[in-house]
Amino acid sequence: MYFDCLYIILAFFLGSLSFGYWLGRFRGIDVRGQGSKNTGATNVGRVLGKKWGFLVLALDLGKGWLAVALAIKVGHAGDSTAVGAAVMAVLGHVFSPWLGFRGGKGVATSAGALLALTPWVGISVIGVWGVVFLISRIVSVASLVAASAFPFLVFGLDSGRPLLQWAAVGMAGLIWIRHRDNLVRLLQGRESKLVKK
Repeated sequence: MYFDCLYIILAFFLGSLSFGYWLGRFRGIDVRGQGSKNTGATNVGRVLGKKWGFLVLALDLGKGWLAVALAIKVGHAGDSTAVGAAVMAVLGHVFSPWLGFRGGKGVATSAGALLALTPWVGISVIGVWGVVFLISRIVSVASLVAASAFPFLVFGLDSGRPLLQWAAVGMAGLIWIRHRDNLVRLLQGRESKLVKK
């Protein structure tokens, strides 16, 4: 039990690492003051360039995956601890203590945690995101649809894990809440598309 708590705390710490903000500062830019003012990969890509956006995406995915993988592979944790690590990694990202408990929207970190926690669900959620993005070219739309699909995919592909089912609903709800500004822009027809250049 003691070590389970350590892995959950470690997951929050890993999730809280704000790579988008730090890479921006490395380039002399505070991404929180430009674009959508978000520290996630999409805004970093718009402000700093695509290669930096992809780097932040990979790092945010990676920290979510690592937070859960450490609990499972190293700590041999049970399902409740593994699910707890996934949730705490996402909460750490969204409420990063390094940024005054304000962080990103949790999409990439959630995806990374899912890949370690329930790989087929994680791959399916990423697939849904990709298809919707290719159709809409709007990151927020793809993220919201993928988040909405997450609980249903858990019920369909990993139905024997009730704690994970509840966590899926909570994580999806958090992502929707974090996208409230995007929802307003979508309703007003002002949400930006990512176009090929």
